[in-house]
Amino acid sequence: MAVVPTREDKVSIPQLLVHDRDDNVGVVVVENLTAGTEMLCVVTADNSDFRLTAKADIPIGHKVALKPLKAGDTVIKYGEDIGKMVGDAAVGGHVHTQNCKTKRW
Repeated sequence: MAVVPTREDKVSIPQLLVHDRDDNVGVVVVENLTAGTEMLCVVTADNSDFRLTAKADIPIGHKVALKPLKAGDTVIKYGEDIGKMVGDAAVGGHVHTQNCKTKRW
């Protein structure tokens, strides 16, 4: 029989992982993250945590802006440059192919 987490349990389950303190995006690690959710965010480099509100429905595996990102900004994940913004994203906003592109092409 599956155990269904209570509301209290869900609050303690990380919903966003940030790999490095210098990252400006984190990665959603739960299904069905909806706009308005106050996410528990964990920084894996030092096991610290913080809270951030999702501005949109964001699928698992997609990125979330940790600070305001503007077109032309470099996207940092794992402490590394992974691309550039081609559109804007507010804090808690969805960062994906609609506003982020690799610098390789």
